[in-house]
Amino acid sequence: MKLKTSFIQLPLLFDAQRLLAEINALDASCWRDHPQKFPGNFALPLISVEGDPANDGVAGPMRPTPYLEHCPYLMQVLEKIGAVWGRSRLMKLSGHAEVKPHVDLNYYWRERVRVHVPVVTQPAVRFICGDEEVNMKAGECWLFDTWRMHRVINDAAAERIHLVADTVGSERFWNTVDRGRDPFAGSVTENWHPETFSGLASPSPPRLTYESVNFPDVMTPWELREHLLFLLDDTRPHEQLARVRQIASRFITVWQEIWAAHGDAPHAWPIYREKLDAFEQQIHRFAGELKFNSNMSFIEGMNGLIFIGALGDRRQPTATQGMRRAS
Repeated sequence: MKLKTSFIQLPLLFDAQRLLAEINALDASCWRDHPQKFPGNFALPLISVEGDPANDGVAGPMRPTPYLEHCPYLMQVLEKIGAVWGRSRLMKLSGHAEVKPHVDLNYYWRERVRVHVPVVTQPAVRFICGDEEVNMKAGECWLFDTWRMHRVINDAAAERIHLVADTVGSERFWNTVDRGRDPFAGSVTENWHPETFSGLASPSPPRLTYESVNFPDVMTPWELREHLLFLLDDTRPHEQLARVRQIASRFITVWQEIWAAHGDAPHAWPIYREKLDAFEQQIHRFAGELKFNSNMSFIEGMNGLIFIGALGDRRQPTATQGMRRAS
């Protein structure tokens, strides 16, 4: 999600040692290689499609994996943050490993923020987003702008482990975000202090809310328009930009026409597909040199948000679609 600042620290502080104790109680076999096999990157699935730890997808009902159910304090942490939870994992970065520079262009992350709670970390772990850099300390709670170029560098010999949870948020969540701090705002945050949450002595785990709907079968014309305007407004000036805007504007009217006649009825999907494929061909013809302000390819953003997100007839909902890396 695009944020107003590179980083926001939420006013919450968790017990990293208690989180680590729960993680260490899980078998080492629970950890999996990164889906794209990036060296030194590992994941332990906590919330996934249908609760299947082997499913790295981002389309489908998100449910707890068996691993999450063995982590009661971690569940309390998620409940305290307070949101509708999507795909969530523990992410491990080996010593002297990195998450290479990337922008999250996938439809899934267009409207979701990525919450980080460091569990094991060191001062030598650097999280870089745009032109700014922070060291997220153990137990803190952070958001960052996934639409900016970002990377993580672990210059230490020891590993880094973060709780990484994706969410569209909630009313309570965004109220908490409003009380967060921009670490680069200077004196504005001098008197800012996070709330310490050590956990509750509850015999039953909290009832978390998990997302059940995340990708449309057919994108509505209104959502389509919003995403296209978002992409075009973030595009650097170029001699072809006006032509691409014209093509996009006409495509919106075409999509509106089909929607008015058929809505998202499956019998109309071939009609949508024909028009979407024709639009994609035009974009490839005229927008090949366009770049976003992050220097990422305009076509890659169109692929992640529109060509994959607009119609579900050919969707292969994996974590690798429409994005370069996952931090």
